[in-house]
Amino acid sequence: MVSIRTELAGHGLTPRKSLGQHFLADQNILNKVVEAARIEKDDVVLEVGSGLGKMTLALAERARRVIAVEVDLRVARILIEKMADQQNVEVLQRDILEVDFRQFHEKAGQQIKVVANLPYQITTPLLFRFVESRDIFSSLTLMIQKEVAARLTAPPGGKDYGILSVFTQLVSDVSLLFLIKPSAFFPPPKVDSAVIRIAWKQKPMADVQDMEWFKIVVRGCFGYRRKTLGNALKHSGLPLPLDAIETIRRNGIDPQSRPESLTIPEFARLANSLKA
Repeated sequence: MVSIRTELAGHGLTPRKSLGQHFLADQNILNKVVEAARIEKDDVVLEVGSGLGKMTLALAERARRVIAVEVDLRVARILIEKMADQQNVEVLQRDILEVDFRQFHEKAGQQIKVVANLPYQITTPLLFRFVESRDIFSSLTLMIQKEVAARLTAPPGGKDYGILSVFTQLVSDVSLLFLIKPSAFFPPPKVDSAVIRIAWKQKPMADVQDMEWFKIVVRGCFGYRRKTLGNALKHSGLPLPLDAIETIRRNGIDPQSRPESLTIPEFARLANSLKA
């Protein structure tokens, strides 16, 4: 099998730092990721960051259809040429952050599984988009930075617990499947990576009456995570009731606690009470 390095060199290409390109070069790891995605013959798969198509081909062998999205025009041209004979693969040269996921959903006529080797600089905004579009996707199998995986799975009380932890864990179960050393990629990144699986809960962990307001309150609290909860809310600029501190106490939450100590149900009670 031709190596990633050799194939890129054969096309006169080098990885672009500006795009955060780290191509998965270890075939054993690639096979593990595909197995972890649990692809079945009737599945439609969205692959983000398809690169030179090694994983695309592996997914196409299992799925009914693969939508391969690659932002780099140079690489996408190679990918299109490679997939010319693959009737169940559609290659799109697009920025995934600008893609309308609902178009995929309408065309597929079913929920879609996501498999991705995410560029580090777009991981967090893309995760938020996936969570917001969770009715479109049945599951996510993602290669991401180890530190982002730690944030996704973090319990309350630690430095890794934050906005991403709360928003994701409210509606999904996040599993850390395995870690990947930098040597599995070309060029190797400076940090370890992790493969995670995200599957949606049948119902959210807590009763959130107004999701947009909930997000605003959580962001407001974590914007001042070094302050007590009461002071964080005062500095957040949120439109709060005059008796906000008493309202917090009445709902069983200590205004002197730190935002990162609140559980997700407590954040939900906080947001619901302040909205009322």
